[in-house]
Amino acid sequence: MADLMHLRRILEMIRFSHTVFALPFALLAALLAWGSPLPSGSRIDFRMRDLLGILLCMVAARSAAMTFNRITDRGLDAQNPRTAGRHLPAGLLSLRTAVVFLSSCAIAFVCATLLFLPNRLPLYGSLPVLGFLGAYSYAKRFTVLAHFWLGAALMLAPIAAWIALRGQVVSVAPTDLLPAVWIGVAVLLWVAGFDMIYACQDAEFDRRARLHSVPARFGVPAALRLSALCHFGMLVALFTLPFSPVLGGPPLALGAIYLFGVSVVACLLVYEHWLVRPDDLTRVNAAFFHVNAVVSIGLLVVVAIDLWC
Repeated sequence: MADLMHLRRILEMIRFSHTVFALPFALLAALLAWGSPLPSGSRIDFRMRDLLGILLCMVAARSAAMTFNRITDRGLDAQNPRTAGRHLPAGLLSLRTAVVFLSSCAIAFVCATLLFLPNRLPLYGSLPVLGFLGAYSYAKRFTVLAHFWLGAALMLAPIAAWIALRGQVVSVAPTDLLPAVWIGVAVLLWVAGFDMIYACQDAEFDRRARLHSVPARFGVPAALRLSALCHFGMLVALFTLPFSPVLGGPPLALGAIYLFGVSVVACLLVYEHWLVRPDDLTRVNAAFFHVNAVVSIGLLVVVAIDLWC
């Protein structure tokens, strides 16, 4: 019972349920990678171990990044009334436990890339990816672009999944990566936008602590406007994804079902911005988790249906 409680606290610390934000986009890219023809006209064979590799890499990388973030921010979290109850500043988990878990997740991530052999690109990129993910934890200490750094970190999910499956093609024809980059840009803008919304809760604390965020630097109303602009850019990227082959990418079997799904996403994002207002931040969590979880999972389902049909 004690071990289960310990595990539960670790999963709570890293907000394991928030894996639903990036994982669906990695799987979405994988579906398109499997479904898009190679230059020879053939297709990538589906291998269960590739799917397992994507799942393990995503979970391990995100868990390592979140744990590192909790470790580096534990002092700041203790000073912020909103975050003082988190596991490390509250003493619910020890620093040693967090470090051991971080090390285990990092090792698991590197080992999981071996599932993609003979494609060695995921293995070669594993340490740089972990370094980039970890560096985000320091970004808000020196740049207001920290929101976009987080977006770029999650942007790696679809790009890495594509390279893991089609690395040999990408190495000789870099334009093959275009669909994943297109999806990645959408993810970057989506994440940066909703992270700005989330950061509105801490605008005053960030100013006092001399941390950099868009709400702290420019105010909550400006942050919400910039967030809306980011989400508009995300929709542009998603609506134009089926046209990426024009620039040299592989053909994508996306049609009316996909475009209808993106239209629904647009409605959800409008609803998200209706929920959060400069004078009422009480519904930030609903906007942050519930709406965005539906967006990511919904897009995955829509792409799967479109490809199936």
